[in-house]
Amino acid sequence: MSRTYKKLFHGTAIDVAKLCSVLDTLGIIPVVKDQAESARLAGFGTLFTDQEIWVHLDEYERAREAAIELGL
Repeated sequence: MSRTYKKLFHGTAIDVAKLCSVLDTLGIIPVVKDQAESARLAGFGTLFTDQEIWVHLDEYERAREAAIELGL
């Protein structure tokens, strides 16, 4: 991932969706990396099911506070 983005969270698809919803209401646009879906689309299998949320460095602190408030 580019140096202008920082990984905020990794976890289940449910937790990622919940956090993304909160970030959207704050005007923060997250980038979700889903390696399992990428592998499936490429024709490979994987046991890795967690997803990652990346946010722009300028928005990281606000996004981190939102994640902490959710208990994630």
